[in-house]
Amino acid sequence: MRNRLLISVFVTMIAGATTASAAVIQIGPGDNLQAEVNALAPGDILLLESGTYLLSSRFSIQKTGTASAPIIIRSAPGASPVVTYVNAGQNVINVENSAHVRLIGLEVTGGSHGIRILDSDDITVDSCHIHHTADVGLSANVPGGTYERLRLSRNHIHDTGGTAEGMYLGCNSNGCRLLDSIIEGNYIHHTNSPGVTQGDGIELKEGSADNVIANNVIHDTGYPCLITYSAVGNGGPNTIEGNLLWNCGDHAIQSAADARIRNNIIFGAVYDGIRCQPHQAGTPANLEITHNTVLSPADNTIRVSGITGSVVIANNAVYANTGNAIRVDGDLSDVTITNNRGEGSTVGVGSGFDGGGSLAIDLVAASYSGALPQDVFPANGSGLAGAADPVWRAPDDFNLTPRDTTDDIGAYRAAAGANPGWALTAGFKPSRWIFEDGFELGSIADWTSVSP
Repeated sequence: MRNRLLISVFVTMIAGATTASAAVIQIGPGDNLQAEVNALAPGDILLLESGTYLLSSRFSIQKTGTASAPIIIRSAPGASPVVTYVNAGQNVINVENSAHVRLIGLEVTGGSHGIRILDSDDITVDSCHIHHTADVGLSANVPGGTYERLRLSRNHIHDTGGTAEGMYLGCNSNGCRLLDSIIEGNYIHHTNSPGVTQGDGIELKEGSADNVIANNVIHDTGYPCLITYSAVGNGGPNTIEGNLLWNCGDHAIQSAADARIRNNIIFGAVYDGIRCQPHQAGTPANLEITHNTVLSPADNTIRVSGITGSVVIANNAVYANTGNAIRVDGDLSDVTITNNRGEGSTVGVGSGFDGGGSLAIDLVAASYSGALPQDVFPANGSGLAGAADPVWRAPDDFNLTPRDTTDDIGAYRAAAGANPGWALTAGFKPSRWIFEDGFELGSIADWTSVSP
């Protein structure tokens, strides 16, 4: 039953907003969801009670809030609303020609794409559960547009179908692009169901720039767990940081160019752990691959080929069971390789890799199983401790612990005893960003380059 409140104190409690005229509207599955959305004004909050909101015609959110008075559509406190479409003929939720709209705490299932963002900026999708879609889980990929300042955080996405990307962001060949956005703290898995044709975990297309993809947990994918293309001059590099990846159906991380890849933990992919190679208009350049911990059961941990510009491979803990710890194909004149450690052979690496490491010596409880459980924290007495190149020191580590003047190889800052942070698991990882019901309290400026 529809209930309308005009209590600014309640607005403050729910969303941190203080717009005195803002309305809080609470509805149930028997109400007309489209009509309620159409009536929202800047600062309004639409609360959805528990139950199934079954859509039988195209559902579209076309609203414009402001930075100080966003429009919020979210679950009511303690509620579990489910929004679904009757078949695969339409996306469940379309957000189009909108700005400063926040979707929070919704379960979205069925339909084609679960949530599709079209020609919109300043959109937040936070703490939503998107699953069993006929195609992509969450997308922003309509040709001709530029998406800016999206915040895609703490979403649980799984069991997608069709092309099956967990997140499909941007377009091929710079046909649309994502800029200055945060994809953080999501849990994405099982994009590899029978019949899936692709199944990337997160795909960031060509032309996208200045984005942060951080602290996500991704596993059991059909294609790479995480793939980015090149920025093609649209802005600065994308940062890929602090992600946990395994059982990736191709490479774990694949990037063509313009990326900082650091503090990630990978312990299983069909092919390479980190692979940088030409893709569409991009060729490997403007790449920093630093402080990652990568275990490769069957292939290379880090491989770069087709290099046309600066590539840095530094301070990585890399362990290859049968393949190469580091493989670099082609001209090395623009490549810096320094202070990496692990086990396995190398190709194209004259120096910069200490092959005297091993899983048993360097890490607490690691294996080449390619799956959990794993504990890849540096063991007491590990050769990773104090062995990194300070020139390429990351600001903090996988646990979000500041490195300060500590120069340890791999994704973790070393410490005596057990891992002081999050135990690796299939679920959400603690995040750098602090949200209060979708209101971001952090800043993208916290991710800065460590280039000298």
